Amino acid sequence: MSLGKFKIYINMKIKSNKQSILKSIKNYFLTFGLLITFNSVAQTNVYDDIIAKSPDHTYLKAAIDQAGLQGALRNQSANLTVFAPTDAAFINLTTELNTTIAGILALPNLSDILTYHVLGITVPSDSIKNGQLVTPLNNANTLKLTKTSTGSVYINQAMVTTANISADNGLVHVLDGVVLPNKTVVDVALGDMTNFSTLVTAVIKAELLPALTNPFTKLTVFAPTNTAFNNALSSLGISANDLLNSPDLSDILTYHVLGTSVLSDSIKNGQLVTPLNNENTLKLTKASTGSVYVNQAMVTTANISADNGLVHVLDGVVLPNKTVVDVALGDMTNFSTLVTAVIKAELLPALTNPFTKLTVFAPTNTAFNNALSSLGISANDLLNSPDLSDILTYHVLGTSVLSDSIKNGQLVTPLNNANTLKLTKTTNGSVYVNQAMVTTANISADNGLVHVLDGVVLPNKTVVDVALGSINSFSTLVTAVIKAELLPALTNPYSKLTVFAPTNAGFNALYAGLDIDSTELMNLPELKEILLYHVLNSSVLSDSIKNGQIVTPINDENTLKLTKTKNNIVYVNQAMVMLANLSADNGLVHVLDGVLLPVETVVDVALSNMNNFSTLVNAVVKTELLSTLSNPFKLYTVFAPTNTAFNNLASSLNTNIDGILALPNLEDVLLYHVLEGEVLSNELTNGDALTLNGKNVRVSLSPSVKINDADVTTADLGSDNGVVHIINKVLVPNTSNVSKTEFGSVNLYPNPSQNTININGFNNENFEIVNIYGSVVLKGNVSNGVIDINELPAGNYQIKIINNNTMMIGNFVKI
Repeated sequence: MSLGKFKIYINMKIKSNKQSILKSIKNYFLTFGLLITFNSVAQTNVYDDIIAKSPDHTYLKAAIDQAGLQGALRNQSANLTVFAPTDAAFINLTTELNTTIAGILALPNLSDILTYHVLGITVPSDSIKNGQLVTPLNNANTLKLTKTSTGSVYINQAMVTTANISADNGLVHVLDGVVLPNKTVVDVALGDMTNFSTLVTAVIKAELLPALTNPFTKLTVFAPTNTAFNNALSSLGISANDLLNSPDLSDILTYHVLGTSVLSDSIKNGQLVTPLNNENTLKLTKASTGSVYVNQAMVTTANISADNGLVHVLDGVVLPNKTVVDVALGDMTNFSTLVTAVIKAELLPALTNPFTKLTVFAPTNTAFNNALSSLGISANDLLNSPDLSDILTYHVLGTSVLSDSIKNGQLVTPLNNANTLKLTKTTNGSVYVNQAMVTTANISADNGLVHVLDGVVLPNKTVVDVALGSINSFSTLVTAVIKAELLPALTNPYSKLTVFAPTNAGFNALYAGLDIDSTELMNLPELKEILLYHVLNSSVLSDSIKNGQIVTPINDENTLKLTKTKNNIVYVNQAMVMLANLSADNGLVHVLDGVLLPVETVVDVALSNMNNFSTLVNAVVKTELLSTLSNPFKLYTVFAPTNTAFNNLASSLNTNIDGILALPNLEDVLLYHVLEGEVLSNELTNGDALTLNGKNVRVSLSPSVKINDADVTTADLGSDNGVVHIINKVLVPNTSNVSKTEFGSVNLYPNPSQNTININGFNNENFEIVNIYGSVVLKGNVSNGVIDINELPAGNYQIKIINNNTMMIGNFVKI
């Protein structure tokens, strides 16, 4: 090429690319071995023409000079990108490192720091991609580039304040901070992309690289694995793209980061720490096994060290949601004991799980204080109890249950499934969980609901559980208890109850006795009072029952009359205890063959006037007739001798009251004072009346009312199962008239019996068997001293054997 042609070539290219032209010229002349100095075009470099001339980069220039890097930055054959910290950035660095500019310049790794700011390629800011990793001249670590949605560019934690200042050998981007080639928490994740690729992608997407690569912070990162993210996505029903495009992504990620370094060994159980996203705390659990949990997620690898903090690997993603725990933490005035107990029982992970839907029945501090008082223990005793976790998880359901959706009598299974919770919805809208009332309902959290309780519920086996455990026998009783809204009273774990529990058969007999059906029973306004008449507020073992014992049930409008027979059979009023001493944590259950009614009986008439009738009452007790006379389904007429009448009889027999009570025919004598049916004084007629003894008494009305030779001194003392007429003499049966064989002399056996009753000395006599309600349930003829009772249900019966003018009466029990 001639010199003229070369000049034309220069003129054509000079405007398009000066740097390229200069190199082409140089190469052209070198081809010909010529040494030519080009003074017509000045060459620039990033050091002399940008950094050295900048009033904002005097410390950077001094550092470059100190490190002897001027030559590298003047290299005209290089293509450099220099990230140039300002003087202000260096001053900030002196503060962070607690030194001076002179101290910075004296750093032994000054060259490494400076070359960490330089790329060996030219990278315009427009070409930077968010999350791009580039390797500087100091390749000990990468630079992490962030391109924000607003267009800002960050190199690690430092922002590019002025971009693309051009020189012939590269570009300068001005930084507001000094970047250091330290290993950061981001590098920990980048070093294990097999486990943390999702986390890294999310951090980049959320533009959090600047925060996490800051070498001057001390961070703690709780780092969920890829598996943890996959599980979270599955629980939330969303895709990875949904998460990455969520407006909450940054909040979720910064909820995993503390602004301080926390070693796992320093973590305290129940510690609350505030992450960078301070809208909620992180709840830390240090288990007795040494495991550490952050909310619900477990730390699987701890204390991975970085120059700017620590990384703890998590098996779950934690969310800054408001949980049921936060509801309690937000009202420590009422829930400090509950919170302390939850922490002690290491239940924070279960209750902070953002992917569950829980219902927490939350006892207040007052509720806990009352429970401690009832149990006679201290708060420390409770917190150190091996049952603490079981107690607390008995207050939690694994589903969200609004109070409006609760049905009366609903049984729900809590997390501690050792027992169900029994829910009551009263007619006035109140809700009870076992014995505890919901005082505030439906406090909402992101992972469920909280209902405030005025009591602590315990997973104890209660008297209700005894009935529920044998529902085939007690379904009517359970239904009635629910209908009467008595579950709270009977599930109270702090009480000691005795429940006399009628079987379904007992209720069926009640229907017959009252001529009602089950629906009518359940709608009786007296249903609650009837049921509470079956419950004592103390635990009474059958062995401790004394014959004639009078006890007051919870419904105290009437007493219960207890009979203990010579055969150790127990009766409560008229009903027999079929099965005794079924144990519960809050009392005892005795199974009855009949339903008790709190009605006033002829026995109550006598009991209410013990000044006149103490001997009569003692005699009735001695002869085990309380069960007969307290039967609410029979009607009796009782001619009741006074104490004076008994004293007179004792005198005539040359004995005392003890002698009277020891008479072998005392039962005969007493039954001789009782007619079957209610006969008021105006219904009495002259003539004979058949007594329960089987013999007749003579009634005469003129000139005064007499029963045999006894005067009726007071008539028509009414009761619900008959009438009492007071007489002034004890009636003594005429032995020459109709006789009655005593229970023992009839020789019924076996007794109790299951299939047959044997009666010695009888064959082909007529018999009737009467149930406790007075109804004839079986009749026929005695066959060779044997009566078949197979068809009778279990219960207490009376047998009448009729032979000419004699009626023998005996009692037996069918089992």
